[in-house]
Amino acid sequence: MPPKNKFSKEQIVDAAFNIANIDGIDSMTIRKVANQLGSSIAPIYVNFNDVEELKRAVVKKVVDVSQRMLKEQNTGNPFADIGYASLQFAREYPILFRDFVMKPNDYLLDYDQEMGDELAAHMKKDPKLKGFTDQELKIILFKMRAFQMGLSVMVANGLLQEKFDIEKMKEILDSVAEDVVTATRQRNKKD
Repeated sequence: MPPKNKFSKEQIVDAAFNIANIDGIDSMTIRKVANQLGSSIAPIYVNFNDVEELKRAVVKKVVDVSQRMLKEQNTGNPFADIGYASLQFAREYPILFRDFVMKPNDYLLDYDQEMGDELAAHMKKDPKLKGFTDQELKIILFKMRAFQMGLSVMVANGLLQEKFDIEKMKEILDSVAEDVVTATRQRNKKD
């Protein structure tokens, strides 16, 4: 008879997420998760075939947390929302942020796939972006994500001076977004 499932899948993922948040996703093991739960490894193997499947569940939780942070912004400005959510994630989960962004891994591919459609849909809500083709929106998004990612890396690694509080960083993101959109419109007028 299989072992009785003592913990829900969600509880196991939460424990694994906590470990990944403290030590990094690659240091997560079934044994560490079991220890975090105060359990044997059996309940984990009832829910997950191996550590890779559990890591994928943690990645899904990271995507869910990121989507929640994005939805909480809701300023009406998609670039601001995307940037603010990224900065917030980098501040609250710096180790996970570094795992996803600064280390070669397959996890970011999953994350980008999950978030890509969400970000594109979010951009189309902005009246300031009317008239741009899907291709132009993708390029604008790429430019903004490159800038916002760099700023978020600086946040996650504590590389900014104290004068760069969250409000100052938001001002900078807004300014860059305006510059990118204005430059794209100007190029369209020349063509």
